[in-house]
Amino acid sequence: MTDMRTPLGRVRGLGSARDGTTHFWRQRVTAVANVFLITFFVVLVISLQGGDYESVTAALANPLVAIVMLMVVVSGVYHMKLGMQIVIEDYVHDELPKFLTLMANTFFSAFIGLASIFAVLKISFGG
Repeated sequence: MTDMRTPLGRVRGLGSARDGTTHFWRQRVTAVANVFLITFFVVLVISLQGGDYESVTAALANPLVAIVMLMVVVSGVYHMKLGMQIVIEDYVHDELPKFLTLMANTFFSAFIGLASIFAVLKISFGG
């Protein structure tokens, strides 16, 4: 018998959602990407320190800088969403509050990501 579930688990039909490994690897890949992307972001902020508005917008108008900044936003927000999802799943035990907080996490992440992408694009296109 290769079924590792308990008799109660077999009756309820509960088992692995088969999503844990994918979630684990997505979180690790975004973490590795963030090491390089956040390093770029910190170097950019340090290099722009003390600059006026025009110098900051000129730096972000560079297509390479704008693309990397978009990568920083997407990777960072997605990593944040995955991390908060794990915290919610581990520490919120009742089903309705868990469902609502997971939904709020998704909407919050989408809002922050889209607002940040909009801001980077607006600055990079000279708006």
